[in-house]
Amino acid sequence: MKIGIIICDRYRSCSGGKCLKAMKNREGAFSIYGHEEELELAGYTSCGGCPGGNVENAPEEMLKNGVQVIHFATGLVVGFPPCPYISHFKSLIKEKYGLKVVIGTHPIPQNYYALHLKIGSWVDAAG
Repeated sequence: MKIGIIICDRYRSCSGGKCLKAMKNREGAFSIYGHEEELELAGYTSCGGCPGGNVENAPEEMLKNGVQVIHFATGLVVGFPPCPYISHFKSLIKEKYGLKVVIGTHPIPQNYYALHLKIGSWVDAAG
């Protein structure tokens, strides 16, 4: 399975260590794949900054590299504020490119999880 990852542009200098470790160990959002299934990172880019201009075209390049699934990095969910465009990005990629989109990569750190639950940022982001 060839994977593409799109990260929040706020973290554009991220080397992807947590995402890659989670992919290797089938943790977080990568737990949906069996250990017998080979996973290959075939694309990694940022959204391009708000409002995510790179999301419209990056999947085309990823498709050329054989990407079958795009994961939105956990940073889009736990950054502050959480990305308000996630559902739009997901719909666009599914409609335009026919790719499956998974929200998340590595497990959400507990301190981020607790904070976002406390302040209700995910409820607000969901609309």
